Amino acid sequence: MKGTFPIDKFQEIQTPFYYYDTDLLRRTLKTINEEAGKHPGFEVHYAVKANANPKVLNVICQAGLGADCVSGGEIQAAINAGFPANKIVYAGVGKSDWEINLGLEKGIFCFNVESIPELEVINELAGKQNKIAQVCFRINPDVGAHTHANITTGLAENKFGIAMRDMEGVIEEASKMKNIKFLGLHFHIGSQILDMGDFEALCNRINELQNQLEAHHIVVKNINVGGGLGIDYNHPNRVPIPDFKDYFDTYAKKLKLRDGQKVHFELGRAVVGQMGSLITKTLYIKQGTAKQFAIVDAGMTDLIRPALYQAFHKIENISSDESVETYDVVGPICESSDVFAKAIDLNKTHRGDLIALRSAGAYGEIMASQYNCRQLPKGYITEDL
Repeated sequence: MKGTFPIDKFQEIQTPFYYYDTDLLRRTLKTINEEAGKHPGFEVHYAVKANANPKVLNVICQAGLGADCVSGGEIQAAINAGFPANKIVYAGVGKSDWEINLGLEKGIFCFNVESIPELEVINELAGKQNKIAQVCFRINPDVGAHTHANITTGLAENKFGIAMRDMEGVIEEASKMKNIKFLGLHFHIGSQILDMGDFEALCNRINELQNQLEAHHIVVKNINVGGGLGIDYNHPNRVPIPDFKDYFDTYAKKLKLRDGQKVHFELGRAVVGQMGSLITKTLYIKQGTAKQFAIVDAGMTDLIRPALYQAFHKIENISSDESVETYDVVGPICESSDVFAKAIDLNKTHRGDLIALRSAGAYGEIMASQYNCRQLPKGYITEDL
């Protein structure tokens, strides 16, 4: 089954471009709010790094989600889109002074701190502004995730977070700082996770750490479990909305919360992944010695995930209903890795046919580059057409 696209309107737009189905986005956000809303103390932030298209951000803001940012630029983008500063959290292993100052000036909810040197800088800069910086400490739980090696973040070998053995010492250090207020703990184990057992393992580790802290009379008011919930890249039409019920229920059942404790989530891909497609036009059909190539005008500059992660994206010829043939779908970039897929079945493809690379709402437009001096494609939402 193919996706439903306004193909007549697509014909008027310069390819390649990103198309965002805001009807699906709103249904996804409604499901998130309904499922998270069943559990007291659950608060959801959208991970801006997945897609920072201003119109997309505005739709997410209107649904009442907070924002999870990993740069000063993302903080500013969230503010511009209307997210309240007191619902913005700021993470990242390498925060520069201007980014920290921006967060302090805007009055964001908290900084997710990843090292003592960073904590010292935040305390110093907050002092200069005569402000108190609220912080959570990102703890590396040494919990693996069943996902691609490049997108795991919770192992001891990863660059992120503070080692568990240093947790109490860092909290004690923070208590001595005049311009720091400790709010809680932050975790994140990876991305594109579909096995709820990975999240259960994180819950078990958090439960252990909470018991350890309480033995030293340290109270944690906020637990930030990150995001990581994946989407079904194989079946974007059949499974357009992830299983948020199972996701939130897992934390509700396995995480041993204390009275009044809040749990923060940072969902990105799961919010926007399925609502986006990269629309490209077929330039040539090239018959090779042993295979047939569909050469399109989009490339790895517009969707880098297949080249970077060997990621799969479902590809559809939305202009053709002819019988299927086998193609390698490739782009125009001067790199051998500029390949979207090899030996896949598409409806018989001709020059000028429109091709949709599905599930491109996350880490598509936001990761685009101008390599080969290519223009950045534009993003369009349903209401634009």
